[in-house]
Amino acid sequence: MASPVPFDYTNRVLKPGYTSCLGCGEALAMRIVAQAAGPRSIFTNCTGCSEIFTSRYPQSSWSAPWIHSLFENSAAIASGVYYALKHKKKLEGTNVIAMGGDGGTADIGLQCLSGAFERGDEMLYCCWDNEAYMNTGIQRSSLTPLDASTTTSPSGKASWGNDRPKKDLPAIMAAHGIPYVGVGSCGYYRELPAMVKRALSYRGPKYLQVHAVCPLGWRSDPAQTAVLARLAFETGCYPLYEIIEGQTKPHRPPKEGWKRVEEYLKPQGRFRHLFRAADGAERIVRIQAGAAANIRKYYGDEAVPAFAKEAEAKAAELAAKAQAPA
Repeated sequence: MASPVPFDYTNRVLKPGYTSCLGCGEALAMRIVAQAAGPRSIFTNCTGCSEIFTSRYPQSSWSAPWIHSLFENSAAIASGVYYALKHKKKLEGTNVIAMGGDGGTADIGLQCLSGAFERGDEMLYCCWDNEAYMNTGIQRSSLTPLDASTTTSPSGKASWGNDRPKKDLPAIMAAHGIPYVGVGSCGYYRELPAMVKRALSYRGPKYLQVHAVCPLGWRSDPAQTAVLARLAFETGCYPLYEIIEGQTKPHRPPKEGWKRVEEYLKPQGRFRHLFRAADGAERIVRIQAGAAANIRKYYGDEAVPAFAKEAEAKAAELAAKAQAPA
């Protein structure tokens, strides 16, 4: 995983004055990524929170060239910028950076993104993963985690919330054969500059996904954004890693060992129903089993703590019971 590097905020690419919510993890991540890329960058930004809070007419917080695209085509606009610069022989020394939220990247914009990467268009695509369509009302996306309550997957008597596992978008991007895929976090903000610089050192398409806490959509304490983001990793719920030229390099494991998923889930209102319902513990067992699978995938079976393996066994037992004939 990338090591922290000195960071210069002398001339800000994303200047103060934007109107994000208190504790916005997306604003934190975007400010750091933009600064690491530097002023010789051209940004395309699809519709979403980041576009809205940085460009409230008639002001803009961007000091570098910035283009607002439709919800679905940030990558396509970036492709156009790339080809224009290439044709004019002005590509050298200029970074083309496309941006979008999880909905605009994993769902609505996936076709344009895949096309740009399949063609080998030179750009860095940054996905701000706050795990729902926050700007339009907290609707679920394909990156919304299992059992999270959103306005389109509400928890209640007939539902536990989102009933689908989170899409493995970094793996889909890596399948395009690109030189760099990075998964970072607003909670590990000191490492983001090095990840950006490493990505930009490669020619061709690159992908960076940053886990970005949304206090509004997650119903969490704005003052605990960085802490909550770190807990996502420390429980195994959100793996952090880089895939560089096909080689996976996971983030170093937590110094104090892996934690139970309850520590991450409980501070979030979107998971509150799991702790209130009589049989909510069974749902938490499923989430813990998923976290165990993540830990095993990147660190080996010996790294999975005993309590997580117990949850896996319990989850398998519950699944077998549910599939048994009546």
